[in-house]
Amino acid sequence: MEHVVPHTLDIPTAKLAADKAYESYRERFAEYNPTATWTSDTHCDVAFTVKKITVEASLDLQPGKIVMGMEVPLLFRPFKKLALGYVKDEVEKWISKAERGELEGQEAPAE
Repeated sequence: MEHVVPHTLDIPTAKLAADKAYESYRERFAEYNPTATWTSDTHCDVAFTVKKITVEASLDLQPGKIVMGMEVPLLFRPFKKLALGYVKDEVEKWISKAERGELEGQEAPAE
């Protein structure tokens, strides 16, 4: 299952928003030991552990959108939409902040 979050950002700013989303998610859900590893400038592997089972997800930054996918063990399939929804909600929140120029570390738009 994939979710797409549309945005109007350049790739570096979308990546900054994704990083901020991960930081917030990591603080709120620390008990699930979330990890995020950028394997390129546009691809991030995300994982978290629930009841000793690791769930893996990915974020792919593309012009105008972030594509999120998630691999869920059979036991957790009923919760896949819910889990991906939490990640999607966090990413959307930070994308909106970035689009308003509210991210710490974000470059001001050229005038």
